[in-house]
Amino acid sequence: PREEVAYVTCTYRSTCIDQPDFLATIDLNPRSPCYGQVIHRLPMPNLKDELHSSGWSAGCSCLDNVPAKRNKLILPGLISSRIYVVDVGSQCRAPKLCKMIEPVDVFWKCNKGYLAVVRSLPNGDILIANMGDPAGNGKGGFIVLDGQTFVVEGLELKGNWEHECEAPPTGCDFWYQPRHNVLVSSAGFVPRIAGRGFNPDDLKKGVFGHRLNVWNLSCRTLTQCFDLGEDSLPLSVKFLHNPDAAEGYVSCALSGIIYRFYKVTHPVVPLFLVQRDNWAVEEVIRIPAKEVSGWIMCKMPAFTVDLVISMDDKYLYVSNWLHGDIRQYEISKNCKPRLVGQVRQLPCILRGGPVTVCRDEELKCQPEPLVVKCKRIYGGPCKMQLSLDGKRLYVTNSFYSTWDKQFYPNLVREGSVMLQIDVDTEKGGLTVNKNFLVDFGKEPHGPCLAHDIHFPSGDSTS
Repeated sequence: PREEVAYVTCTYRSTCIDQPDFLATIDLNPRSPCYGQVIHRLPMPNLKDELHSSGWSAGCSCLDNVPAKRNKLILPGLISSRIYVVDVGSQCRAPKLCKMIEPVDVFWKCNKGYLAVVRSLPNGDILIANMGDPAGNGKGGFIVLDGQTFVVEGLELKGNWEHECEAPPTGCDFWYQPRHNVLVSSAGFVPRIAGRGFNPDDLKKGVFGHRLNVWNLSCRTLTQCFDLGEDSLPLSVKFLHNPDAAEGYVSCALSGIIYRFYKVTHPVVPLFLVQRDNWAVEEVIRIPAKEVSGWIMCKMPAFTVDLVISMDDKYLYVSNWLHGDIRQYEISKNCKPRLVGQVRQLPCILRGGPVTVCRDEELKCQPEPLVVKCKRIYGGPCKMQLSLDGKRLYVTNSFYSTWDKQFYPNLVREGSVMLQIDVDTEKGGLTVNKNFLVDFGKEPHGPCLAHDIHFPSGDSTS
């Protein structure tokens, strides 16, 4: 069914407003009088959690052994390491908080912190990637919530997923394919240092991760690591949706490179050897940096922060937070993606702004600002969510509150937005829907920063 409601995580951290973060419910029904508006707000009981990513307590499993009941949404606090469980099944348009796991439980039981991406596993458990330890030092890995044994009103914290000795230096995103018994995870950054803001001097100090990790899903062991370069920062990881497919993509924020990773098959294996799967990576997209003046560095990277793949595995969508555009690539016909659609927000390099573009391999001149429903859009495209039919791409423009404040101060003052991009699913092509705008600058307590998006009816990232 077409999406009629969206849940969006919103934070007040790094703004001048002392209010708790909240989960916003957005009306997406075009026939509704409240279309494109926030119809419900669920505030958290604490301040400065930085609600960031979110995920379902259960999703569609290609093993067909877990019912897909999206009745609970898991909200981890990126800064607080607190975990909220929200009941969206009882009243989908007015969710309520039903469980809270305090950070001290995460710290003591798992020695983890700075919780990021959430996904449900084939066995019904819930996996949450972490970026650091309780002190904010870099530490990758995952914590596990018991998704089958419900206690009182919520979920139990089971502990770490991986063996302690195999925790990567940093972590952020992950995806898995059960039929190939594999989980692939990306890097992130050291929260204690990069959490204060972006500093170019940190590029050579190990603050930004550069590994792509391949795990044995059933044994929970690390089997391969790919070093993508110290200036890479691989963030978003997506497998193709086809459960038989053994390939996916990872975006490297700082280098502007997108790699395809895939399973390498060995048709002839000696009988005395144990069969072992191997994976490989290849560069398939490179978005060139722009030579600029008036910015923190002389070259501005694309900073590709999110990837989304359409449910038919035909198109790959890329958000460039700093350059300010969304790109649509056709990936179904061969292993080399082909650019077929693009829309531009371009807030960082607008004409007349503080940044001057000295050399650009893609644009001939600096563009004008994007205006939707009489509102000028600040901040580049960040998190995306695609409808199941692939015709509507929704996007928010907050990446991380301290980095928002550093690179897009007007975004923090004016508040986030959620835009809708109309997609040509036949030939490719993207167009901003000028009749749709969710303006988080008009919230009752003041402008806030919006990030992750999910639909209870199903979406392209869960």
